[in-house]
Amino acid sequence: MPEPVSFSDPSLSVARDTLIRRGLRLSQLRLLVALRDTGQVSGAAAQVGMTQPAASRLLAELERTVEARLYDRHARGVTLTTAGHTLADRAEAMLHGLDDAHHQIAALSSGARGTVRIGSVTGPAVELVLPVIRELRVTYPDIELSVHIDTSDKLSDALTAGDLDFFIGRVPEGMDPHAITLEEVGPEPVSLVVRLEHPLSRKAQPAIADCLAYDWVMQPKNGLLRRTAEAYLLRNGYTLPERILSTSSMLLTLAIICETNAIAPIARSAANFYAGAEAFGGRIRQLNVAEDLSVVPYSLIYLRSVEASPAVTRVLTLIRRKINEKTIEGAFGA
Repeated sequence: MPEPVSFSDPSLSVARDTLIRRGLRLSQLRLLVALRDTGQVSGAAAQVGMTQPAASRLLAELERTVEARLYDRHARGVTLTTAGHTLADRAEAMLHGLDDAHHQIAALSSGARGTVRIGSVTGPAVELVLPVIRELRVTYPDIELSVHIDTSDKLSDALTAGDLDFFIGRVPEGMDPHAITLEEVGPEPVSLVVRLEHPLSRKAQPAIADCLAYDWVMQPKNGLLRRTAEAYLLRNGYTLPERILSTSSMLLTLAIICETNAIAPIARSAANFYAGAEAFGGRIRQLNVAEDLSVVPYSLIYLRSVEASPAVTRVLTLIRRKINEKTIEGAFGA
């Protein structure tokens, strides 16, 4: 039984590029493909932009390189041999592959293709990232996006580890401010949301005190949104809710809201989205209370030491444009 051949066998690498070592040139392959298509040496020469004598010389050199006759002459021109057709077909595939590689490289260089890894806290994800995703699907479908939604401390760790190109959030304690570039966006207003048929929905002007009688769903302790909500209540002379379910999952938060009388503080941009008729079947509504409740401003954050790829630069440009549009509209902090 023959012994298996190792993939590290040096004889295989020689076999793989034998024709290149013998002097095979791309101009010869282009000429052979043109010869197959035109059936004439003169026509093939004209197609690739050379004289007929030069074409004849290149074809003769090619036959010596491959050690086979590639075409036969006849009264009406030439016909490729079986070997000629085999090489021409492979040459055409290779040339098309090079053209595709050129187009892909050009797309990467222009930012029309590439991978962009975005991190965001909940509010900006709905308000800024989602519209950019919609636009990119139409204008630059070859840009591959990944979006990671989490709290700012987790996003900061992911950015530092090289798992994100940038994130939209806040600088957590412990992050080196000298290592990042920060572009402040604006504050993040917060709304209290309940299910559509919640008892408080029957009140034209519910008060915060009314809300404290119900269960609340909030981030785990020390989460920024939870700290903000609790500080707001205490600052305005209220006690904290007696019953709080802690979860970092927005999906679970909304599911609980839909199925119980619980109340949850969430980013207003997210509340506007989820309270729409198309999201969760319009089963969520915002309470007309605590209109001035908001989280400290968030920012666009990326590492100083990492040069953004063209695709990342393109996405950042679109996000900055959305920020400017919303700033003009007065959407931030509204």
